[in-house]
Amino acid sequence: MKNIQLTIVFSLLSISLFAQISTTEKQALQDLYTSTNGQQWNNSWDLNQPVDQWEGITIKDDKVISISLMFNNMEGELPNSLNKLKYLEMLELSFNKLEGSIPTELGDLKKLKVLAFNGNNLTGTIPSNIGDLSDLTQLHLSSNQLTGEIPQSIANLEYLEVLNVFDNELTGKITSQLASSRNLKQLLVAENNFADTKEFSKSLLSNGTRLDFTNPYVVSGNKGIIAIETEDEN
Repeated sequence: MKNIQLTIVFSLLSISLFAQISTTEKQALQDLYTSTNGQQWNNSWDLNQPVDQWEGITIKDDKVISISLMFNNMEGELPNSLNKLKYLEMLELSFNKLEGSIPTELGDLKKLKVLAFNGNNLTGTIPSNIGDLSDLTQLHLSSNQLTGEIPQSIANLEYLEVLNVFDNELTGKITSQLASSRNLKQLLVAENNFADTKEFSKSLLSNGTRLDFTNPYVVSGNKGIIAIETEDEN
């Protein structure tokens, strides 16, 4: 009888030691794996292993807080169910082969601080509800095929430090509100088809921007850089 009790105790202990994220969060990760051809990733996941052993996943207090899978040969579309990862602070999927649109459901990730999809094949517009991500500090969307305008709502992101939409097919005006953004330090918007960039550049200079003008941050452009370059060190 004593041996049976000990077996039960050790079994429960083992379950608690390997207890990981919720079923909902695990399913969201599995959806990402399936929809982006996980078997062909450079660093694939063994779905039979505990989630904390999956490449690029960071867990804190049994919650997924970070996904970092750069240069991982991910191919396919992002699943809408990523919005189930309610505690996610970083979603870094740059330099893969992702296609399709950016899911509007990502606007549900209220704890997100870093959202990065540089160097993919994403199309469509930038969802306006990204402006609802009140804790966001970095938004990286460069070198995709995004169209439309930069949503005005992005100017409402109080803590945004980096906005990188370099090398897309964006149009319209860059909202003048960005020029007075309190915490913005890096703004890369060249290699697009924006209109009236001179007006925006004037706004930057007149609004006391915190951009570091000693670094080569791109502040505007019509398929080219028109302002802010480093001095020749030679």
